[in-house]
Amino acid sequence: MLSRALSAGARFIQYRNKSASRKELYEKSLRLVQMTKQKEAVFIVNDHADVAAAVDANGVHLGQEDLPIEHARKVLGNEKIIGVSTHDIDQAVAAQEGGADYIGFGPVFETGTKNAGPRKGIEQLSLVRKAVSILVIAIGGITLENVADVISSGADGVAVISAILSSGDIKKTTEEMIRRIQNSRMKYKGLNDHKIDTH
Repeated sequence: MLSRALSAGARFIQYRNKSASRKELYEKSLRLVQMTKQKEAVFIVNDHADVAAAVDANGVHLGQEDLPIEHARKVLGNEKIIGVSTHDIDQAVAAQEGGADYIGFGPVFETGTKNAGPRKGIEQLSLVRKAVSILVIAIGGITLENVADVISSGADGVAVISAILSSGDIKKTTEEMIRRIQNSRMKYKGLNDHKIDTH
C-alpha cells in the first residue's frame, strides 16, 4: 500500500499503530523509513519520539496526551520535525508557542478512523489558519470531494487514510488527491495575491 502511494507522489507519511508493541513499532518503522528514504519522502512516527529517534525518522507527531513538545525535542534534537494534533484555536496557538513545526487540526469532518471528537468544520479551520503561522494539516474525513474546500480554507496539506486505503486503486486515488490539492492551492494563492488591504 505504501509503495503505491509513494509511487503516486505522496511525500509525507505518518506511521500510526495504536495496538502494536514498542518492538513491533520499531521493527515496522525501520522498514518504512527505508522505503520513504528511497523516494525522498518525509517519514513521521506517531506518538513515540524514542522510536522516531531510534529509526532516524524525520520526526514525530504528538497527540494532546503524549510527551510535551519540549521533551520530545530533547529526544529528537532541533533538526527533526515535531507535529501536534490540535482541536481548537487555543491548542493550535499553544503548539506553535511550544515549538511545533506544524499542527494537525481536526477532525474537520466526521471520521470513523479514530475518536477525535465532534467535527470542527472548515470555518474553524480558517480561524486556526489565521491564528498561527506554522503549517496547518487538516485531519478527519478528507475525501476527493471535499479536499478543494479544505485547501481553500487555508490548510497547507491534508492527512488522509480511508479515502485512499479504501479506494479500489490506491495509486490512482493518491494521484487524483494530489492533483486536486495542487489545483486548489494555486487558486487559493491567486486569490490571496490579489486581496486588497483597506485598513
